[in-house]
Amino acid sequence: MSLFFMISGYFVPMSYDRKGGAFLKDRLARLGIPLLFFAFLVIPAMTYVYHLNFGPYRPFSFLSYYVRYYLPVGPGRDFNFGHLWFIEHLLIFAVCYRVWRMTPFAKKSGQVDGRPPKSFEIVAFALALAVVTFVMRLWYPIDRWIGFLHFIQVAFADVPRDLSFFVIGVIAYRRNWFLSMPKKAGMAWFYVGLAASAICLGLFSAGIRYFNGGGPTLGAFIFDLWESFLCCGLCIGFIVLFREGLNGQGRFLRDLAASTYGVYLFHVPVLVAFQYALAGAAFGPLTKFLLVLIMAIPATFALAAGLRRVPLARSVL
Repeated sequence: MSLFFMISGYFVPMSYDRKGGAFLKDRLARLGIPLLFFAFLVIPAMTYVYHLNFGPYRPFSFLSYYVRYYLPVGPGRDFNFGHLWFIEHLLIFAVCYRVWRMTPFAKKSGQVDGRPPKSFEIVAFALALAVVTFVMRLWYPIDRWIGFLHFIQVAFADVPRDLSFFVIGVIAYRRNWFLSMPKKAGMAWFYVGLAASAICLGLFSAGIRYFNGGGPTLGAFIFDLWESFLCCGLCIGFIVLFREGLNGQGRFLRDLAASTYGVYLFHVPVLVAFQYALAGAAFGPLTKFLLVLIMAIPATFALAAGLRRVPLARSVL
């Protein structure tokens, strides 16, 4: 998620420089419309089907279920954006960026060839991020989601990391860091990320559960430290790796890339539909997982590509 936030932040100033006053209108259309569509229709329908088939009770009708559990929003009832919490946060960040660009402190447009961060600066950032994250997780451990103001779906445990990498993406565009980061340094950080992944995999494979997802413990701080260096290593490393060796695409990959936003929006309902279809099949869990994977990936890309040809959906997707 850190990489996704960083890349999203990278394109925000570029989009604002190109669209100017229409920037926020475009963000509201591209991000806000899917949020409302899923919150008011898709997610209620999915949860209704779940309760109808597997829940502890059997709702009489979708309308009665919808009115009882989704309207009105209030104490104990928050908007549920499901997996679209990511674009909800991006929309909030876009509004904040628009406000920032209205201040006299903001750079108005363009890029400068700034010096990319040195390794000791990246290390200092990772350490600072680990400390801030540790403090935040004293009150909000990992995976504790709340409906802030009843409509902002947020896990505060991850906000320091997500917000900081979004800001790094904005700065990276202005200072041209993605193109100026030396290959040697970028690949060194990529190996740091791979080593952090291997350490975690090795510990869990050995049955060692030393890391904690929050609280005033040494294990919690070590986890936050590990997470910070993992994210820095892989975010820098993947940017340089793709820049140097995977910077190209043919027509097929270009078509797939154009559908990725639609795939992100609709992959959950498609996956759930295939899971329901295979729920009663006489296969083992791993076989079901592989079958759903094989069927859901092309089906989701096909659905997204088809929706992109619908006039009303084209401007959003």
